[in-house]
Amino acid sequence: MLRQSSMTLLRTQRPFTSSLKRVHHRSLATHVEHTEPGVADPAAYCLNMVRKRDYESYLIGASFPRRIQGAFFALRAFYVELASVQDTVSNSMIGKMRMQFWRDAVKNIADGRPPRHPIALALHEASKNANVPAYHLRRIIDARDAELHAPTHLTLESLTAHAESTSSTFLYLLLSLLNLSSSSTFSHAASHLGIAQNIQVLLRALPYHASKGRMVIPAEVTARHGVRQEDVFRMGGDAEGIADAVFEFATVANDNLLTAREMLKESGGDGGQVPATAMPVFLYGIPTRDYLGRLEAVNFDAFHPSLQLQDWKLPWRIWRGRYKRAF
Repeated sequence: MLRQSSMTLLRTQRPFTSSLKRVHHRSLATHVEHTEPGVADPAAYCLNMVRKRDYESYLIGASFPRRIQGAFFALRAFYVELASVQDTVSNSMIGKMRMQFWRDAVKNIADGRPPRHPIALALHEASKNANVPAYHLRRIIDARDAELHAPTHLTLESLTAHAESTSSTFLYLLLSLLNLSSSSTFSHAASHLGIAQNIQVLLRALPYHASKGRMVIPAEVTARHGVRQEDVFRMGGDAEGIADAVFEFATVANDNLLTAREMLKESGGDGGQVPATAMPVFLYGIPTRDYLGRLEAVNFDAFHPSLQLQDWKLPWRIWRGRYKRAF
């Protein structure tokens, strides 16, 4: 290419030095510097990603000890990245390739050879400064991979198992960050909270999924209330039986939330309060409780416009929950 451009320039009787200047301005370094956004500052990339795409987690992250906040945002960015694969790929094969990338990334991070991806680099840094069990990361990857082929659930049991492998497993990672994973009480409470949180997220996103032709409430629940999926996709909250199905599904979330709360109270610590060391993890109960309360206020109409708005009181609720050590 250099020879061809030089010959052309000579034929037009332009000085040879001008061609050298052109080649110099098109140096490869100029292009390489911009191919991986976020690589220069992986921690900032993860924090900004969580702030933009998971505001509740952004608020909760500030409650973690400063020395591991970077690890928290790296883990949450990883979680958000995997959760979004289903909606960002054109077919399941591409999604599986993305999942395989993350399987390889987790292995290479453990070997000290993270790929040049900002989240992977941030996870590598986190693993050097905190306890980040790779088997929890792999469990989340496997669950999201399975979701590509089976995005809906026939039974509550199937959905609960999926929640255990995603939302609950993420909370186990947070317990590990805080060196609290050896506590069976915390782990069992986190399991129930993860299930409640997962259902809350699905209910909040029900209008979005319905617009894509997906029903996120398990079929056994919708069948009990005579819900026809096609009616939900066309009529939203006006579909027959959908409010009753939402009520039953929300009740499962609320029962798990109450179970998590009672388990921590019965542990005998601090007069029923959540131990201060574990409170950052269980702050996830506050957005869950908040949404379920708002859903009840509109008589379990998950399509009500008010539920699509961010609760402006949420930052204050999280702050208050942190200091009252309750959710």
